[in-house]
Amino acid sequence: MKYIFLLFIGCLFSCGAQNSLYINLDEAPIDGGLQMEDYWVWGSSVIKGDDGLYHMYASRWPKMLPFHPGWMVASEIVHATSKTPEGPYQFQDVALGDRGTQFWDGKSCHNPKIVKYKDTYILYYMGSTHPFEAVTEANVSDFDLSSKWCIAARWGKRIGIATSKSPNGPWKRQNEPVLEVEPNSYYSFLTSNPSPLIKEDGSVVLLFKGRSYKEDGVSQSDMSIGVATAPSFDGDYTVIGDEPLFSMERFGEVEDPHLWSDDAGYHMIAKDQRGLITGGKGDGLVAHSENGIDWIIDENPRAYTKTVKWNNGTTIKQGQLERPFVFVENGKPTHIFFATMDGPGGFNNGTKTWNMVIPLKK
Repeated sequence: MKYIFLLFIGCLFSCGAQNSLYINLDEAPIDGGLQMEDYWVWGSSVIKGDDGLYHMYASRWPKMLPFHPGWMVASEIVHATSKTPEGPYQFQDVALGDRGTQFWDGKSCHNPKIVKYKDTYILYYMGSTHPFEAVTEANVSDFDLSSKWCIAARWGKRIGIATSKSPNGPWKRQNEPVLEVEPNSYYSFLTSNPSPLIKEDGSVVLLFKGRSYKEDGVSQSDMSIGVATAPSFDGDYTVIGDEPLFSMERFGEVEDPHLWSDDAGYHMIAKDQRGLITGGKGDGLVAHSENGIDWIIDENPRAYTKTVKWNNGTTIKQGQLERPFVFVENGKPTHIFFATMDGPGGFNNGTKTWNMVIPLKK
């Protein structure tokens, strides 16, 4: 498969017109989104139910654990609702939680994306497990990226789905992931961060994050973004091509892609991990497609920066601003949701995380 990308790097700082997302970012409501005391909260996805409520699915894990890598061993996906897209969202229940180390997703469910096809709600997510005792206050001092828990949980990350006839659940989880790793590929180590787009005929385009094993057979590569397709959400998923859409060798390292469609076609927003595409480390980029597989990056690709204007009159550069999710209603994008953190930047330097939302002016 030949991927078509048009990068206009020379125009990044000289061309005057910005893309429509960037110029239409409004003030963020200070009390919007979802916050939960005693929990780290991350990565939301929102859908409007037949009940007229807005249903959010987000990751959380206890603040007894460090933010990173606590999510690897204790994240669960929670369900919250609001009468408006902005929120604030109120916690309702745990949609996907701990179900035992024997399951592929038994100890961590993370990075949810909610979609609906006909009468079925489909919750895509990353799952993982480990074969050890739980991390508690008694042994948390032994817990870090090099600990037994994280070594097992990290290489066990896979993409799966859960389904329900209602946004309130109950959710039926599968016994196997829908996207496994492949030896000698750019996703030989893990698959994660699913972003699905279900077309009118029910077929699926799925962007995902992959990492491969390095030559030492132990450590992992930088992140790559690939694309897979399936005839239906519960069908067989096939990765398209041998090369990723984005990688350090191909345009730059990108994370957290999100797909959506509207009256103008297919679109993608993602975090530019190192700033090689937008010029700003951690800024968002935007791209467009006619088929969901071949992508054209905007001439002016920057979709957002970490500097947020709040509706209380303050402007703050957030410590982290990740997991962008564009909410579409009546065929038009109306809001962008983000996972965010306070502090100067860096996962170890924040004291609070929450899911925030920025309305779009148009």
